[in-house]
Amino acid sequence: MSPTERTLRECRRLGWTCAVVEKWNPHARIRQDLFGFIDLIVLDGSGAIGVQATSGSNATDRIRKIVQEPRARIWIENGLRIEVWFWRKLKLKRGGLKYKWELDRRPVTIEDIEAGVPPEPVEVPPPHEFELPFDEQN
Repeated sequence: MSPTERTLRECRRLGWTCAVVEKWNPHARIRQDLFGFIDLIVLDGSGAIGVQATSGSNATDRIRKIVQEPRARIWIENGLRIEVWFWRKLKLKRGGLKYKWELDRRPVTIEDIEAGVPPEPVEVPPPHEFELPFDEQN
């Protein structure tokens, strides 16, 4: 399951309205985000959020991409919010084989855009020393 699918599932669990706004460009064979940085638009009851969904290992790069995108400033100046939602797979038990997916949400503010750098480094747990004997679906 992709980070976008996980984010959709979480939004629906919370009762929020959401829509995927990235599209597949068959000519370039790439996914293109709305305005260069939005995968989903989420309506959470207090306004609209432009969400970039990603894995934990890519969160810093996605934040950097957003703060360097001129349209991100316009989005925020129009009263809308931007968040990077990143998903990390964590072991439930030390040495165990069971995992859970953990969501972390990082807002991107006008101050971050003016600084031109990610708001803070994202700590990613060290890679696992072994591979799972099966491909976990959830």
